[in-house]
Amino acid sequence: MLSTILTLVIALLSLIALMVIHEFGHFIVAKKFGVQVEEFGIGYPPRLFGRKIGETIYSVNLIPLGAFVRIKGEEGGVDDYRSFSNLKIWKRVLIVIGGVVAFWIASIIIFSVVFAIGANIPVGDQDLPSSATAKVVIADVAQNSPAETAGIKAGDVVLKASFAKEVLKINKIKDFQDFTKSHTSEQIVLTVERGGETFDMPVKLRDIAPAGQGLVGVSLERIATLIEKYPWYRAPVQGAAYTWDITIKSLQGLYQILADLFSGKGVPQGAEFAGPLGITVFLARAADFGAGFFLYFIGSISVFIAIFNLFPIPALDGGKLVFLAIEKIMKKPVPVKVEQSITVIFFFILISLSLFVTVRFDIPRFSEFLKSSLQK
Repeated sequence: MLSTILTLVIALLSLIALMVIHEFGHFIVAKKFGVQVEEFGIGYPPRLFGRKIGETIYSVNLIPLGAFVRIKGEEGGVDDYRSFSNLKIWKRVLIVIGGVVAFWIASIIIFSVVFAIGANIPVGDQDLPSSATAKVVIADVAQNSPAETAGIKAGDVVLKASFAKEVLKINKIKDFQDFTKSHTSEQIVLTVERGGETFDMPVKLRDIAPAGQGLVGVSLERIATLIEKYPWYRAPVQGAAYTWDITIKSLQGLYQILADLFSGKGVPQGAEFAGPLGITVFLARAADFGAGFFLYFIGSISVFIAIFNLFPIPALDGGKLVFLAIEKIMKKPVPVKVEQSITVIFFFILISLSLFVTVRFDIPRFSEFLKSSLQK
């Protein structure tokens, strides 16, 4: 239990660290342009403690869901030569995108470390280079499932499946799924590896598979060592190239999701909703596959959040850029009260959606994670 709590704490701190880096991007560019930064806070108010250094208060706050920077005149209406609203538009744009760029810089650094140490990466059932070896791993075990009854645990590597004289070496997730479907309601034997030891686990398959569980009651990941170690002087180049690659793939994936939604196809299969709690759980699960994959996952999240922050939604950086674009076109800023009202409305919409996702998806996901962790 202690190790589970420690993993969750590390995962949460990693997520908070990304938010701190993001806000530091705004902070450093604002300072560069001489804008007064009133507060740099870790977490959200109420404030636990803080210290004023120079003109800026550096604070630690109660709600551990991110970080913030309070910049003088950011909301407009402040007639001061050191206020955000008195800067030229191009400087304000750079302050806004400074936080987004910080996410990409963080990703490059994180992926550079990943390429320096190597990583096992989930690869699905895709074909792999001849030099790569893959294994199918139990990612999660459902409650009251045949797998739980048999003693199978998250982290077990599935080596083969047997029924009578029929033996199948498991190399892909589809191999496992096809084998179990061909033996519905029968007892099979799964050979798994755990902690360097091999076990034969008799499993009585279900007659009907509940949604999202299959006949066995497990979720699977196919893992391969696709990121090999590079010399320290080559790792940053690989990290930058990989950040670019994952950015392009993320944009393509986002386009496909939006295209499916607008065409009425719904959410693509395999897509999952997650809020801060859910992302923390995903990070904690990633830690089970080693430091390389844990860092890989953080780097990927950093890219995803950077893209999300550029959405033209008030309360996000992209929304602020929209207001600045309107100001540039109209030759005057959007009235302060109008901008603030629109931002507050969208902020509460985002918070409401986050709460819905937390209650509907994240809390059950968190409960399952704790349960499966206690079984290890």
